[in-house]
Amino acid sequence: MKLTTPVIIVNLKTYKESMGDKAVKLAAMADEVSNETGVCIALAPQFTDLHRVATSSEVPVFAQHIDSVTPGRGTGSILAEAAIEAGAIGTLLNHSEYQLKLADLEASLVRAKEVGLKVCVCSNNQAVSGAAAALGPTFIAVEPPELIGTGIPVSKTQPEVVTATVETIQRINPNVIPICGAGISTGEDVAAALQLGTQGVLLASGVTKAKDPKKVLLDMATHAK
Repeated sequence: MKLTTPVIIVNLKTYKESMGDKAVKLAAMADEVSNETGVCIALAPQFTDLHRVATSSEVPVFAQHIDSVTPGRGTGSILAEAAIEAGAIGTLLNHSEYQLKLADLEASLVRAKEVGLKVCVCSNNQAVSGAAAALGPTFIAVEPPELIGTGIPVSKTQPEVVTATVETIQRINPNVIPICGAGISTGEDVAAALQLGTQGVLLASGVTKAKDPKKVLLDMATHAK
């Protein structure tokens, strides 16, 4: 499926519930829900699972990170070209668990653009979102770090943070697509996020650690339509 909005991006992080064969199963579920609802669901698996997920399903796949290195020296780094070879169409950058200095964020973003990767920059507040918007990523996902993994949705508990961030992004660069994350775990949370002016959500444990991930994805996609 092509990357379209509204979009639901599921970060698989390094949870045992979403690695290896389980990552492939989640991709199959996402495929089924996307085909049933017409809503785009993208996955960001660990780099070791990226190729398997990308080749086993039609869901858009994001790398969880890429570095600014170019081909050649760079042991231990994640090369943008390697992410594409593995099947990624995009990458996350600056997640709260892997924050970057602004100069490093810009360098990685430039490399991603050079090879044609979409970029979702994660941001913890309005000010960082504004700085990121000036760099021109595809998406900016505002995620207050204190809500990540809590099940307390930013779209309901801190709506003013979302609306202010959306306004800032659109003022600085209207071509950047605003989305939000942190605590998103239900279809109602997704609907609330869209009503605040975003065009999608970024989440992790709400799906990856759910007892019935497909049911949760279906609920979210249905509310996103």
